[in-house]
Amino acid sequence: MPLSLPRRPDVVDVRICVVSLVSGLGLYALGITMQSRALGPNWSLLPLFVMSGLVLMRRTAPQFALVVGTLALIADQFTTGNLATVVMFTDLVYAAVVYGTPAQARRIPVTTGLITVAVTVGFLAWFRQADAILVGAVTALVSFAPATTGVLVRNHREAADLARLRAEQTALLAEKDRAQAVTAERARMARELHDMVANHLSAIAIHSTAALSLDDPRTTKDALTVIRENSVEGLAEMRRLIGILRDSSGDLEPAAAPTLDGLGALAGNARTNGLDVRLDDARTPDDAPLPAPVELAAYRIVQESLTNALKHAAPGQVTVALVRERDGLRVRVTSPFGEVKGPRAPGSGAGLVGMEERAALLGGTFESGPEAHPDVPGAKVWRVEARLPIDPKDQGVPE
Repeated sequence: MPLSLPRRPDVVDVRICVVSLVSGLGLYALGITMQSRALGPNWSLLPLFVMSGLVLMRRTAPQFALVVGTLALIADQFTTGNLATVVMFTDLVYAAVVYGTPAQARRIPVTTGLITVAVTVGFLAWFRQADAILVGAVTALVSFAPATTGVLVRNHREAADLARLRAEQTALLAEKDRAQAVTAERARMARELHDMVANHLSAIAIHSTAALSLDDPRTTKDALTVIRENSVEGLAEMRRLIGILRDSSGDLEPAAAPTLDGLGALAGNARTNGLDVRLDDARTPDDAPLPAPVELAAYRIVQESLTNALKHAAPGQVTVALVRERDGLRVRVTSPFGEVKGPRAPGSGAGLVGMEERAALLGGTFESGPEAHPDVPGAKVWRVEARLPIDPKDQGVPE
């Protein structure tokens, strides 16, 4: 395994080292000392050079720099001393808290505080004079003060980093919510487009096929009439939907959502297209109004079921049944199931998916598939059944 090379000193650390060393040499040249000791003034240069070299490691190896710097400061007490050496040591204490590990950042202020107290008490016991407190104050300025300053700076930086991280997470969540909202809106628009236009296009496909396959002027004329009506209605729906999508100002109001009161017109349109539709609405005027989302979902499910019956159902009666329950609305549509003769419109299966999605968005259930005919032995019907729950708070009924 190759040995990792030590990190290069930071540019700021190099500048601090040069300025401190030059300042210390200037004090030495001027003969400015801090104390009088047995060792000559030249010995004060040794701690000065050692401390200035340690400044280069204040970021890369803060703990090592502090340990060696402490030894250099102790050695400096046996010389005439240099103020630059003491100032550089305070910087090493500060850097050890700011750039060291979290454990070091917690341990160094406590250690320097205990050392300050011990030095103060020790010199008071030795000198037995109040002036000994000054020694403790100097010790606090050299060790405890830079350590507490480092704690404040480190906490500020960590708080800033945490705030920046939270901001980035918030931005990511907002982008995720936006993407989900766009996907949900696209799915909703796809369901609306399919439900509004598929019925008209299916009728056009079936009647145009009939007009082309049957050599009967009367049949052709009737088919073209139905084709024109459905094409005009489908084109109007498409233009309205495209207008809403293109309107960026928000001034264009969408048309009112269809309600179950329009099922009669929907069944009449299906009869015009050739379906034998029977509407069995078991609701009564005394029933509480349904929430708008439930009415819209029920209307679209019936609309799509009639569209599927027009495309795929065998000859016979299509039954639409609505049953109001205490906690919801049950929609059931049955159509003859069997071999179909004559022209048929192609299907993609998106209608069943859209109906299931509508029921699921309201917390309801959806089922579809063939089952035995209730009145004709041996025959089958295709059943579409959705149960749409209603919150009692939405309909004003006590729980």
